[in-house]
Amino acid sequence: MNKVKTSVEPNFENALSFASDLIRIPSLSGKEREVAKRLWDEMEALGFEQMKVDEVGNVMGVIPGEGQAPPIMFNCHLDVVAEGDHSEWDYAPLGGDISGGFLHGRGSMDIKGPLALQTHVAASMRGQSRGDLIVAHTVFEECGGWGMEHLMESKIIEPALVIIGEATNGDICIGHRGRAEIEITVTGLASHASAPERARNPIDLLPGVVAGIEDVKGNQEIDPVLGVSTVVATSLEVLPESRNVIPDRMTVVLDWRILPQMDQEQMVRQVLDAITRQVGCDLDGFDIKVATAIETQTSYTGVKRERDSFTPGFLMNPRDPLVRAAASAVGKRGKEGPADIRPWAFATDGGWTRGVFGIPTLGFAAGEESFAHTNTERLQIEDARWSFNRHPDLVLAVQDQLSSSNID
Repeated sequence: MNKVKTSVEPNFENALSFASDLIRIPSLSGKEREVAKRLWDEMEALGFEQMKVDEVGNVMGVIPGEGQAPPIMFNCHLDVVAEGDHSEWDYAPLGGDISGGFLHGRGSMDIKGPLALQTHVAASMRGQSRGDLIVAHTVFEECGGWGMEHLMESKIIEPALVIIGEATNGDICIGHRGRAEIEITVTGLASHASAPERARNPIDLLPGVVAGIEDVKGNQEIDPVLGVSTVVATSLEVLPESRNVIPDRMTVVLDWRILPQMDQEQMVRQVLDAITRQVGCDLDGFDIKVATAIETQTSYTGVKRERDSFTPGFLMNPRDPLVRAAASAVGKRGKEGPADIRPWAFATDGGWTRGVFGIPTLGFAAGEESFAHTNTERLQIEDARWSFNRHPDLVLAVQDQLSSSNID
């Protein structure tokens, strides 16, 4: 093995310090440039090879393996959600404080803490890994996963398996429901409120719209592992917004937590059909449209793309030999037996890697999901240390399984 020059030793303490640095750098979706630079510097110091930043700003590098095992990719994301009112936090959200046995701050467990751990784990396995270890940390995960979608489409890297660092509390996570944001738009004719006879008020159709949504809610599929698909109205907007004007546009937004097999076009048609039945035939002067929400996203590299809000779900078979090998290798902290196998409650970039592109995908990391996106976000240090120490056995176990069997 050729000796690679490094200036940072890959270990838990240095990973923890790196995580603190990352938390201190704001990185909302589309504004990840500075945290990407800090990551690049760390990966360079750890001796990563084949480093690159792609068109949309994903950062990646490779620790070459010593054998012929298929490549495995570690993945976390560079962006975080907004921290909100700083006065509501017990610890500064951008402080990266280590106190009371926890790493505190925005991104401590979602996902800058696990990102730092994964990066150092990969570097620490130089000379041990039987195949290449790819580290690829992506942009825009918090807004639909554009970074991962782009990375998979580009085929810059082609891993045989992906390990995602979203919080699992030490379990092996094998899937999640996806998410679609559906907009129901009713248009009519505006008028001054003093002359309602001149208007076609879209609010008049609201009872039928709500009844249609209730019909859709009562007709959802159930998966024995992921649970039931759910749909709920989360926003009601009218235009114009003036209180003395009858609006000509009403938009109701639905948040739909979907199962992997659900199709966007069928979902849109289901909503439109249900609302049309409830509203009835008297649509003279009105128009009803149902569509997946669209937004224009701009990466920190300057690339713009119009994207819908669809985030796919995915599910690995709990009996898949890869899943079982991973659970056995990780084990339970302080207990006998394999790790628990379960889905996440929230969506991840695994919806792209497995749900769309078919690459086996697992989740393993420290952290409790309930702290995500809250003003109490924190990562327990000893849980993080335990997960750091379990990663090498996880990697070797799935490499062996990938080498010895054909994965669907």
